[in-house]
Amino acid sequence: MTFRQIAFRNVARSKRKYAAYFVSSAFSVMVFFLCALFIYHPQISGALIYDTAADTMMAAEAIIYAFCSLFMFVSVGSFLQSRKKEFGILLMHGMTKRQLHTMIFLENMIIGTVAILTGTGLGLLLGKLFLMIGASFLGLPSLAFYLSWQAPVLTICSFVLLFLLISLCTFLFAGNDSLMQLFQGQRKEEEEPKVSLPLSLLSLVLLLSGYYLAATATAASVQRIMFPVVAITVLGTYLLYTQLSVAIVKLLRSVRNLYWHRTNIITLSGLSYRWRDNGRMLFMVTIVSAVSFTSVGVFASIHTLSRELNLDYPAAVGYVEKGNAATEASEANLQGIREELEALDLSYELLRIPVKFASVASQTGPDRTLRLPLIAYSDYRLALDKAGFSTDEQTLKGNEGLVMIGSQRDRSLTAERKKVVYTLSQGLPIQEIGYTRHVPIAEYLLPELDGRDGGDFSGVVVSDALFQSIDPVQTDHYTGFYIKDFPETVGIAAGLAENGKRAYESKADYAVVVSGTLFEIQRTLYSTMLFASLLVGTVFFIAAGSFLYYRLYTELDHDRLQYSTLSKMGLTDKELDRIVTIQLSLLFFVPIGLAVLHSLFAFIALQRLFYLSIFTETGAVLICYLAAQGLYFFMIRSRYLRNLKKNLI
Repeated sequence: MTFRQIAFRNVARSKRKYAAYFVSSAFSVMVFFLCALFIYHPQISGALIYDTAADTMMAAEAIIYAFCSLFMFVSVGSFLQSRKKEFGILLMHGMTKRQLHTMIFLENMIIGTVAILTGTGLGLLLGKLFLMIGASFLGLPSLAFYLSWQAPVLTICSFVLLFLLISLCTFLFAGNDSLMQLFQGQRKEEEEPKVSLPLSLLSLVLLLSGYYLAATATAASVQRIMFPVVAITVLGTYLLYTQLSVAIVKLLRSVRNLYWHRTNIITLSGLSYRWRDNGRMLFMVTIVSAVSFTSVGVFASIHTLSRELNLDYPAAVGYVEKGNAATEASEANLQGIREELEALDLSYELLRIPVKFASVASQTGPDRTLRLPLIAYSDYRLALDKAGFSTDEQTLKGNEGLVMIGSQRDRSLTAERKKVVYTLSQGLPIQEIGYTRHVPIAEYLLPELDGRDGGDFSGVVVSDALFQSIDPVQTDHYTGFYIKDFPETVGIAAGLAENGKRAYESKADYAVVVSGTLFEIQRTLYSTMLFASLLVGTVFFIAAGSFLYYRLYTELDHDRLQYSTLSKMGLTDKELDRIVTIQLSLLFFVPIGLAVLHSLFAFIALQRLFYLSIFTETGAVLICYLAAQGLYFFMIRSRYLRNLKKNLI
């Protein structure tokens, strides 16, 4: 038997142990290849509006590749740790350290090569279906199957390099342990797991603090607290598995009526060691699952985001002529928009209203507004009528004013923003009494009122009498083209607006927003992110399952010996099933349950950024993940019990 045959047969004999690792690796290769197939498709790479989609899929590939590197590094290290006795026997019979390293290198490259070929082959088989699904997400016509040379070359080269580096890193894991240490293997010590009470309490404090900060976050503070909350939650989760879980088991064992009841003595005794040995693995499963749940849940709310976009852009095309703009140039721009709409046979209603800018002498609050954009209340109601919005707002009187929201996300900032009283240079006061129910003029078309904490508040609505009495320093004119189905305006005024908008702050003499183009860009972005997050989430889910599968089957021989001894002492099959089911349930559902809890608080914080609820979509995602985990649990439980009882005497 040659040296290569030894390496090949080692892999073949350990196929049960390597099964989940191989499946996860092959699936990751397949997803990576399919993403590359999508990125380099000529209908995607050739369309300007889908550049963002291609960039998003490229980011998904980078995340998958980075995660695969970590996953393979951890998995290979664990595999080698479980084979120490085998390595000790080989070294005792004359194998040199160099030969041992070469054998390990060949084994990993065999698994890697087969995984790359399998993943790429499956990608070729499923390529057409993947392109059809991707096209449906982006709202494209069905994409024809197209195999560019870049897709297989990028996939094969990337993963050959990855498996090569991981295989070279195995030299570090093999180490320089003595024969005695190798023969002792993983279970060289069966000491009682030690626990630190301060660290156990710290884990509780960190987790509760993270949940409290997430639950009490405001729209203005979400972005500031995001990274601190993630950091303390991750640290708290790690300490929970390595310290608090063992402390809880010890506490349960101190309750004699519980500990000595039926088979609890066996269940709880083994549980301490399982938490100690599997703590890091369970920690990784929890974090990976939480990231997967949160990302998929957020982007599954694409329909909510689409509904918000409908409310954010009342006019299909909005155009603002600045006060210093040349009238002839503005008329030419507006005439061009009219001609484009007529060429597309799109009927529209036109609205033109003035926007006065008043000089502010002083104001209450922390901000300083030099020029205050104002529109009349009657014009505000006209804008709502043209957009098809209904409102029961009372007519403004005296010096009352309503702050114009620029988008739906401004609604989440109104609670934090203090209402202001302005004193104009001509001596007139304006008092903010509330906020408009709808967006009258889309964002980007007017300067931000203050911009504090990211707000797009874009001016104040005042009574008609007050509006008439104001002597402005500048008067702009807003023109809105209102169309029933504004998504049909994609590409309108492309010469005036880059990617659907030219903001008021630009140096141009005008500002313009094409709602259809903006809607299409954002819809494409959200759809692609949902598609990418589903792919990445599936890779994470399968990898998390393979971690659990691996830990169970590396300890199978030890568990079989333990239960064989208990069986001889009178343990029945029913009792064995109950003990194993309880222990497996904790290993499977504690990390998933904790990941769901992490995700729920993340959703609570993220909800502050959305005016409309994302509860339905995120809840559906979590239920689907829990159902998939339940099916996986029952499949693994059945298989594990069957293998555990095999050859039991």
